[in-house]
Amino acid sequence: MVLERICEPELMDDPEQARVYAEADFAASDAALVERIIALAAPQGLGSKLVDLGCGPGNLSFRLAERCPAAELVGLDGSAAMLALAEQRRQVAAERWPRLSFRCLTLPLAVGDLGGLAGRCTAIVSNSLLHHLHDPAVLWRTLRLLAAPGALVHIHDLRRPPDPAALDALVQCHASDCDPLLRRDYAASLRAAFRPEEVRAQLGQAGLAGLRVEARDDRYLEVHGRLSLAPAHLSG
Repeated sequence: MVLERICEPELMDDPEQARVYAEADFAASDAALVERIIALAAPQGLGSKLVDLGCGPGNLSFRLAERCPAAELVGLDGSAAMLALAEQRRQVAAERWPRLSFRCLTLPLAVGDLGGLAGRCTAIVSNSLLHHLHDPAVLWRTLRLLAAPGALVHIHDLRRPPDPAALDALVQCHASDCDPLLRRDYAASLRAAFRPEEVRAQLGQAGLAGLRVEARDDRYLEVHGRLSLAPAHLSG
């Protein structure tokens, strides 16, 4: 039985859901993801203006801010509950991340939503946002809206297993010891995720076929590359 995509809620805006996610230990995977981003950015680097799309409680944002202290870094998320946790952490030691900020914005975005970010971002990263989107095209339009020419893009996400048995095996392997709420959400996220061939088709439709899509490990995919196209001028 082929596992068809079933969408999950776009926002993790329940305070308890946000708390459980923020308290989960993703330190090793977050650290590895940041190292992957830094490696892909070489030799040009990440530049001076970074955006973390769907930043949640800021797991990647804080790590990237430490690695790139001279860059402005903005974490964007539509969940006020998630951003409250990120901002609470930032304020505890604001001097540690002087150029890090968070904004509550929900996709799709328009130029007027972004202030000085539109068309100026030298790196756009995202972890575990794509599978939340009912219409993935809004993410690819957002990249075009934010990106400066030559901007680095790195999108990291789950990929949907081939069948229910494979999904159950992944949940058992990676979430059996997790909080029941987190385990439930993990299974729902796997069902909502895309496969690499689906993402390649999305990029082709968005005019972003130059970005690479690769399967990684037993459950992830990544989209990466540099945008050579001029940013789109979107409105509405």
